[in-house]
Amino acid sequence: MKSSLKYYTIKYLIVALLLIIAVWAALFYAFILDEVYDNVDDGLKNRKIQLIKAVYQDEKLLNNTDFAFNEFKIVPVSEAEYNNRNKFYNRTYYMEYDDDDEPYRVLETGFKDQFGGYRKLTVRTSTVEEDELIYDLSIALVVLYFFLVVSILFVNGFLLSKAMRPFYKILDKLKKYQFGVATTAVPQEYKIKEFEELNVEIDEMIERNELAFHQQKQFIENASHELQTPLAIVINKIDLMIQNEDLEEKSMNSFVEVKNDLRRMVAINKSLLMLSKIENSQFNKIQIVNFNDMIHDLLKEYEDFIEFKNIKVNVFEKENFVTDFNPDLANVLLSNLLKNAVKYNHQNGNINIIIEKERMIFQNSGSKTALDSSKIFSRFYKQSSDHTSTGLGLSIIMSIIKQYPNWNISYEFGDEMHYFILSKDNK
Repeated sequence: MKSSLKYYTIKYLIVALLLIIAVWAALFYAFILDEVYDNVDDGLKNRKIQLIKAVYQDEKLLNNTDFAFNEFKIVPVSEAEYNNRNKFYNRTYYMEYDDDDEPYRVLETGFKDQFGGYRKLTVRTSTVEEDELIYDLSIALVVLYFFLVVSILFVNGFLLSKAMRPFYKILDKLKKYQFGVATTAVPQEYKIKEFEELNVEIDEMIERNELAFHQQKQFIENASHELQTPLAIVINKIDLMIQNEDLEEKSMNSFVEVKNDLRRMVAINKSLLMLSKIENSQFNKIQIVNFNDMIHDLLKEYEDFIEFKNIKVNVFEKENFVTDFNPDLANVLLSNLLKNAVKYNHQNGNINIIIEKERMIFQNSGSKTALDSSKIFSRFYKQSSDHTSTGLGLSIIMSIIKQYPNWNISYEFGDEMHYFILSKDNK
């Protein structure tokens, strides 16, 4: 799932922070434990010196062979067991008050008493419980991590929102930009150098695109108009030649074929010009259009064509389809859908037009197999081997739909009927 830049950076920042805190916690725990043992060991060394001095002053202490209130014991050892080096280790001892084993730091060392005997001195002192230390440290780290994440979300979110505000303005400008629609450039000053450079580059790009757009539009319009005249002249001349009684039948048939090809060129030229105008957003006028009334008007226009193929047309008006649309584009849209349903239908076929509140469905009989839904709206794709087809009718429909983001056109096939579904989504 895609996310905004702000939450994208925060997501990875939180994960990285979690790893960093985990490593830091392990190192911190090892450091604290080392410091605790170091301080305790220093205390035990001092305690050892004090006890040895006390033994030399009071020989009764040599009889303290078990831990008591003074937390030390002295036991006699042989000369072979004697070792005057300091030995530190951890050990647990049972405590009656807690009814549990508690951790202790223990120092073992040897010394000679005032009588020349070898003695082993064991001194102990209570230390922190490591499991409790880990638990307390974990709780502290969880709380710390929570407050760090909340702080980062707030601070980073605030700073990013403020820093990225110019970027969103530039993005909004790009979203609203349309070819051929005049806009007034408002000078903007940005504190961030990169955003200022981005804005300048986008303005220059728009200016270049507008220039190329106007040049292209002018060329297409000029080329289309220039082609229409010679094509019309050639068709008229062929008509005159066909009317010549002295013309052979074979030559006449050839001229008829040429005339049909020229008429197809005229149709392609008009269709390409229409596509260019649609894609260049030259139909910007929007008004309320009643699709119910428009389809009835178109049925009257195609009445001869429909009767010629003896097609039965059924119109099911469940509701009125009234919406904001360019009236010229709406006429082209419905005209192409109806023409497609009639042209590619078979003799004595059927057409059902279902009108709902925000949807129109064109059903027509025809080919017994489904069409390629991935190609039927592409330019110059032909549904059959009909040489009179330009292959641009459905592509014009798709170009119109692309001008309206909330609209959609789709194709389905079922019960040997072809479905073209025109729908509007208000979300």
